[in-house]
Amino acid sequence: MALSEPLIQTECQVTELEKLVGNTPLIPLRKVTGQLAPGVKVFAKAEWFNPGGSVKDRPALNIVRTALERGELTPGKRLLDSTSGNTGIAYATFCAALGIPVTLALPANASPERITMLRALGVELILTDPLEGSDGALLTARELAARHPDRYFYANQYNNPANWLAHYHSTGPEIICQTHGAVTHLVAGLGTAGTLMGTGRALREHNPAVKLIAVQPASPFHGLEGLKHMPTAIPPAIYDPSLPDEIVEVETEDAHAMTRRLAKEEGLFVGISAGAAAVAALKVAAELRAGVVVAIFPDGGLKYLSDQHLWSGS
Repeated sequence: MALSEPLIQTECQVTELEKLVGNTPLIPLRKVTGQLAPGVKVFAKAEWFNPGGSVKDRPALNIVRTALERGELTPGKRLLDSTSGNTGIAYATFCAALGIPVTLALPANASPERITMLRALGVELILTDPLEGSDGALLTARELAARHPDRYFYANQYNNPANWLAHYHSTGPEIICQTHGAVTHLVAGLGTAGTLMGTGRALREHNPAVKLIAVQPASPFHGLEGLKHMPTAIPPAIYDPSLPDEIVEVETEDAHAMTRRLAKEEGLFVGISAGAAAVAALKVAAELRAGVVVAIFPDGGLKYLSDQHLWSGS
C-alpha cells in the first residue's frame, strides 16, 4: 500500500461506529507538569474517545477494512489474532457490526474487565499462559493460523502494515492540525509499535526536526499492560528501531503513581500505559526550554477497575 493512499474504504457498508474513529481530543496537562519552562506545553491525545475505547480502534479498523478490500477476509472465515486486550476489543466491536466472527488468543492474566468485554462482544477466546505474556498469545495465534489457513484470516497486528498506516493517515495529521503544526515531540508507548511508527512518520514528513520518544517498561517483568520490553520480546516486524530519537524506560510503580495523579489532579481517568506515557512526556518536557510535547494516552481507566494495587497505591 502506498503511503499516499487513504484509509481503506470498501463497498461494504460503513457502520456508524466506524465514522466515530479518530478526531480524538488533545487535552493540555496543567497540574501534573510541575515547574516547566514557560515556553513548554504538554498535551495528551485522548484515545479513549474512540468507540471501542482505545487507540487500537484505528489499526484494527484499517486491518479489517484492508482485508475486506483485498478479499482476504472472505465470508465463512474467522478473524484471528493475538491481543493483550485493546486491539481485541476493537476487532470485536467492528466485526460484530459487520457480522464477522472473531477468535482471539489472550493472556489469561488480562484484566477481568477486558475478558468480560470480549465475551460480551461474542469473541471466541483462547486464554494463554500468563507467564508467557503477549508473546505466548502471539505464538498460539500464529500456530493456529498455520494449522487452519482455510478457517482463519490471521490479522497479525504485529506484522501488518495496515496497523501503522492507520496512524500515518489519521493520528499524525490530527496532531499536526490540533497543534497548528507546532508539535516538537511525540511520546508513544511500544506494544506493536504501530502508533509510534505511523504517527512518527507523518510528523517527520511535516517537520523533520520533530523528536520521537518511545516508551517501554524498564524490565521484562512488569505491570504495564499493552507495552513490550523490546530487548526481550519478539520484535514486531513493523517496528523500526532506528526511527525513535530516544527510548524512555518507565518503572511500573512510577506509571501507577502517575495514573493516580492524572485522575486526582487532572480529572483524567486513564489506563496504566497512559500513566507511563505521561511519566516519559514530563521527563522530556523538563529538559526543554520551549516545545510542544504530545503524549498518546491509549485508553481510559475502566478496564483496570479490578486492579486494587493500582488505585490504592499499596
